[in-house]
Amino acid sequence: MASTVVKAYTTDSSLITSFERSDGARTATYQEVTAFYKKLASISKNISLVDLGITDIGYPLRAVLYTSDGKFNKDDWKKDNRIIMLINNDIHPGEPDGVDASMMLLRDAVTGKIKVPVNIVLAVIPMYNLGGALNRNCTSRACQNGPESYGFRGNSRNLDLNRDFIKCDAGETIALEEFFAKLNPDIFIDNHVSDGADYQHIMTLLASQHDKLGGEAGTYMYHTLTPLLYKDMKARGYDMVPYVNNFDNTPEKGWKAFYESPRFSSGYVSLFGTFAYVPETHMLKPYKERVIATYTLMQSFIKTASEHASEIKQARANDLQALKEKKEFPLDWKVDTTQCDSVLFKGYEATYIPSKVSGLPRLYYDHNKPYTKYVPFCDHYLPVNTITAPMAYIIPKTWVPVISILRNNGVHIVRLENDTMLSVTAYHIDNYETLPHPYEKHYLHKNIQVTKSAVNMQFSEGDYLVWLNQPAKRYLVETLEPTAPDGFFAWNFFDGILQQKEYFSDYVFEDVAAQLLEKDPTLKALMEEKRKQDPEFAKNANAQLDFVYRHSRYFETSANRYPVYRLE
Repeated sequence: MASTVVKAYTTDSSLITSFERSDGARTATYQEVTAFYKKLASISKNISLVDLGITDIGYPLRAVLYTSDGKFNKDDWKKDNRIIMLINNDIHPGEPDGVDASMMLLRDAVTGKIKVPVNIVLAVIPMYNLGGALNRNCTSRACQNGPESYGFRGNSRNLDLNRDFIKCDAGETIALEEFFAKLNPDIFIDNHVSDGADYQHIMTLLASQHDKLGGEAGTYMYHTLTPLLYKDMKARGYDMVPYVNNFDNTPEKGWKAFYESPRFSSGYVSLFGTFAYVPETHMLKPYKERVIATYTLMQSFIKTASEHASEIKQARANDLQALKEKKEFPLDWKVDTTQCDSVLFKGYEATYIPSKVSGLPRLYYDHNKPYTKYVPFCDHYLPVNTITAPMAYIIPKTWVPVISILRNNGVHIVRLENDTMLSVTAYHIDNYETLPHPYEKHYLHKNIQVTKSAVNMQFSEGDYLVWLNQPAKRYLVETLEPTAPDGFFAWNFFDGILQQKEYFSDYVFEDVAAQLLEKDPTLKALMEEKRKQDPEFAKNANAQLDFVYRHSRYFETSANRYPVYRLE
């Protein structure tokens, strides 16, 4: 294991972090972080501070840019074919390892302790969840081994920001996604700390699921980029292991790779072809060791990305080109348990001993019995619910919140210049289930069932036309298709269409219904068949009136009609 001596490579006391002053016991406060980066920017042409937007607590979200030659023009970066790395910290402020590691990393780059190659651009979010970071305590993550105090998981509105990347409820998310769309990073790193099982490893790494990332990038990530990171970290003294996604059982029998849907940071950026990684240090390890491991891993990212920049850029460029012709898109994935990799895992023997609290058996990891062995790691996923993308989506101008989010994500949108009749495919929401309790401020829909129909519809001047021949194509499919598990429909953006607005008075509609059945033999036959097949229906007069009503011209076509239409 690497050395854990904390020593600052500077004589400027204002650039020595609280982590270093306390020999790894403390993490920096928001005020300390702000002062530190302002000082760093004032003494170095290689640092640029950028305000991205206002967070929910009212403070600006800030990014720190670093280049070794002081160039901060994106055109220069593109011309020089530089790798852009976006590093996010403190999305969960109880997991502050990346905050202190990034401060030391950028300070050491400025002062010359480490060398960042000229083909690397670093964009660092020092503290993402400012509301949670300001809500400091030392109890919110039970049993975590330091630091002395730290922030809270929820932001100032009690939102988990790592569940917000589709619904965009938080000001933080809106600011970061706008920045991400402009920056278009090649690699995204979101620093975290893991709980769960006990084991010997300090650093675990969640790599974006390669099958889901897909294309040349997914293949390159799985076969080349991720193995290179493991190899380099091994040379630096760290035996990394994939994120131990095992909370119900002990890990000696292996585990399944974490499925990061688009609500999560890494799942979101993958929609745009960015290589995404989530480092997860182990919360039971001392804070000093965790921060230094995070610092070391970021150095490894810089070295590996610099040496393989052309391959990384080429894989992304080829995928972007292939996206133009891509028609089929999976909306969901399931783990392939028949195809598992083998990873060398260093754990502790697990047993059960009597609980001093309940007297019942409790799980116990015996540190006197370490082991090293290969375990299965199921890191392959199969597509589920694959759909064919349309040429474009049409969204009526009334659905402003959805349009706002699309624009914030760099989606190109045009508006109809005149009232226009178009032949489109419309979805009808046939069935869905809704969570009984709120999840991150929403009542999520799931198991959504729809039917499609071809219709001629009148659209209005100013309605929105979203062509899919653009880089956000996959993002558009996975947010606008109604059966997508993390789509806008699932997150309740269109719940207004799920309530019928007009009804009938039974005694008045009786005569109308009788006339409809008399004039429409097909409807009458449907009614008779329904009576035969459903005894309860046959005994329910109001249900039969409702059946006729729903099959008549009086029934509103907008009820349960999904208000996003496909232009095929």
